[in-house]
Amino acid sequence: MRTETGSRGPTLVRRPVRGARGGLAAAGVLTVMAGLACSADGSDPNEMENSADVSQMGRGDVPTEERDDLEAVFDEAGVQGTFVLHDVHSGTSTVVGADLARERVVPGPTFELANSLVALETGAVADVDEEIENDGSGGAVSLREALPDSDVAVQRELADRVGADALHTWVDRFDYGNRAVDEQNEDGHDWLEGPLEISAMEQTVFLAGLARAELPVGHEHQEALHEVVLREQGEDYSLYATEGWSAEADPSPGWWIGWVDNGEGLHTFALRLDADEETQMQQREPLGRELLDQLGVLPS
Repeated sequence: MRTETGSRGPTLVRRPVRGARGGLAAAGVLTVMAGLACSADGSDPNEMENSADVSQMGRGDVPTEERDDLEAVFDEAGVQGTFVLHDVHSGTSTVVGADLARERVVPGPTFELANSLVALETGAVADVDEEIENDGSGGAVSLREALPDSDVAVQRELADRVGADALHTWVDRFDYGNRAVDEQNEDGHDWLEGPLEISAMEQTVFLAGLARAELPVGHEHQEALHEVVLREQGEDYSLYATEGWSAEADPSPGWWIGWVDNGEGLHTFALRLDADEETQMQQREPLGRELLDQLGVLPS
């Protein structure tokens, strides 16, 4: 299942390009206009009504620069994909593969970030070091161990502890993707096969809230996730990332998402590949790193 962000599609406004540091200048700039759905209004999240039919809700107005020249990165790898880089401070985005960037698909295991925040906020898990019994083959593990491996069994257990109704309410509160809920899906695992969907553009906006610890959950829980998903730290930058492949969905998107903090700048990113083979999915992080390098955000 796939849906487009926005009920009538985005409004595109072209204007001349100015030069930009780090290779961000390109042949055209698009301003993508969509509706904003905001549910973080300060009300009790347990009393908020869940929105079940919101498949066409938008992500806000995001000035967006298209980089058609960088689509060669996907072409040379023999895969179809999209990449969005969001400058958190300026509120602008750079897009490779614009059509796919606005298309919603299941978040798959990348939903672990939202799911873990809900579990921490509601007390379903005490902290990132509590060992969680699950139906997986690895035995009890903590979020600190499970998140880097995108352990779906652990996330299923956390979702069961939180409960489907409460989890769906928090999806609403996070304004996460289409916020769609299947009331007939008793296991509450809507992120693996749908109908919960999110676009690459929306992933980066959600990540911006997490990176700045501004989501409507405790600051300490967001900081705890920062520590867990820290992938790499250099002299003047920190890379935070997680990945996921929703093999149970049809089609089955693969994600590599996160953010780069280099002190003065903060950029969130989302790479999505459409592929059926595991060998192709193994290219997610290498391709993402190449694009971050070409866009001057992450050193090679």
